[in-house]
Amino acid sequence: MAQLPAVRVRVPATSANLGPAFDCAGLALSCWDSVDVAVTDGGLTVEVAGAGAGDLPTDESHLVVRAFRAASAELGWTPPGLRLSAHNAIPQGRGMGSSAAAVTAGVLAAWSLCPDVAEVDEDAVLRLCSELEGHPDNVAPCLLGGATLSWTTASGARAARLAVDPRIVPVLFVPATTLSTHLARGLLPASVPHADAVHAAGRSALLVHALTRDPALLLEGTEDRLHQAQRAPAMPESAALLARLRADGHAAVVSGAGPCVLALAVLGPGEDAATPAAAAQVRALQELTPGGWECRPMAVDPTGAVVTPRPGDHDAVSSSALGTHP
Repeated sequence: MAQLPAVRVRVPATSANLGPAFDCAGLALSCWDSVDVAVTDGGLTVEVAGAGAGDLPTDESHLVVRAFRAASAELGWTPPGLRLSAHNAIPQGRGMGSSAAAVTAGVLAAWSLCPDVAEVDEDAVLRLCSELEGHPDNVAPCLLGGATLSWTTASGARAARLAVDPRIVPVLFVPATTLSTHLARGLLPASVPHADAVHAAGRSALLVHALTRDPALLLEGTEDRLHQAQRAPAMPESAALLARLRADGHAAVVSGAGPCVLALAVLGPGEDAATPAAAAQVRALQELTPGGWECRPMAVDPTGAVVTPRPGDHDAVSSSALGTHP
């Protein structure tokens, strides 16, 4: 029997909102899910290892499969069968973009494997992923890498990628508890005072400058009035940690809908993550980690989603869809 096509899709975790840029900004992080997807002669096989193993479904309701089916339908293609093997490092329900990663992986796999598609249409992928996810703030950095600004037009979602200043080191605080994005969004008011809207617009503009040119302004650039305090009753430990970090001068935000908290450490001139001063700064943050939480120093993922031929199937796909592994 001839070997049918197979690809590996690697997708990063993401942190959305970044404080004031609610539903508009996101950051790709150095934590990845890897999904092997193969076309078979029939049926569906789903395997899950790592985060979510034993809890995530292994049938048609698996989010990667659902996204793959939606993309295949849009492309007018129905594969005879499908085999999916997910190796997850992104925890679910923590505000790290696990659902956006799954959606992006499924849509990219369908585009990459469809025999009638010569190359991946990044704009079409972003649009469909945003429709499936509900908004583009997580799928944009997952797809494009770096930091992104995203918005929606009459023709669908659009996004712009920003190169993050290399002095910025993301440090993620991860609790053992989870929080439903639907629940967190339900705590938000239908309208906000005009003064808070003006504050959000100004701080969002400052955030872009701080992320790309002047990280010293990140503490002010991450000030939020739109969503974090409103969601605090659903995650009091996250709210307390956020308040403590910011009181100590750290640019900290709730990651996405929470309950993870993201701190953006800033290195000095000539420093990198391996220098003693940088290590001391990370240790200072680690000392603020609440009991039962995990502190994870990370890096910004500059690449975003990557599609490659699955190991052992090098003749299946001639090149990656969006980039190559470093």
